[in-house]
Amino acid sequence: LQALCRYQHIWNIDLRFRPAFLGGIMQQTGNKPPAMLPKRGEYMLKDMKRMAKYYQVPLQISGDDFQRIMRTNSLNAMRFITAIDMTESQYLEPVSREFWMRFWSQHEDISQPESILAVAQKAGLSSELSQKVLEMISSPKVKNQLRETTDEAVKYGAFGMPAVVAHYNGEPHLFFGSDRLELLGSVIGEKWLGPAPS
Repeated sequence: LQALCRYQHIWNIDLRFRPAFLGGIMQQTGNKPPAMLPKRGEYMLKDMKRMAKYYQVPLQISGDDFQRIMRTNSLNAMRFITAIDMTESQYLEPVSREFWMRFWSQHEDISQPESILAVAQKAGLSSELSQKVLEMISSPKVKNQLRETTDEAVKYGAFGMPAVVAHYNGEPHLFFGSDRLELLGSVIGEKWLGPAPS
């Protein structure tokens, strides 16, 4: 997210966030969390630290992170982001960023209503608007929209997150993982200038 945002005005791209539910993607594709293979989970924790340093993002990793991830239900957060996308899309990027910061950097809850409202406030939403959007997350309209974008991600070939779909020359190109931006640039004919281009 962060690195792609840094490139949206450097590369000739129209960056569009699409909220999708990771649990639904995993279920539809039969994928399993990396930590279910202990050696892979161990490696991934180390690699995430390296990636955070390389991309200059405030990711905080601890030994129990996979247990924390498995215990966290992100469905309400993704429904909130979906409702934002449907009603106040100018807040989509800041709200997504604040959810990321709260969960990955501050290690705080993102599932409870008070946590979601705290995220919204940090992203610049008024209390009135935050409450209105929060009330939308149980509506069939929002639930269906999240289901549709999740199904669409699977249709494009996503089997986990992060997933980026680049539409180039009339064809969709799926990239999985946070380390594929250099490859993405080469496919769309743009130059990779490192993780923090000036």
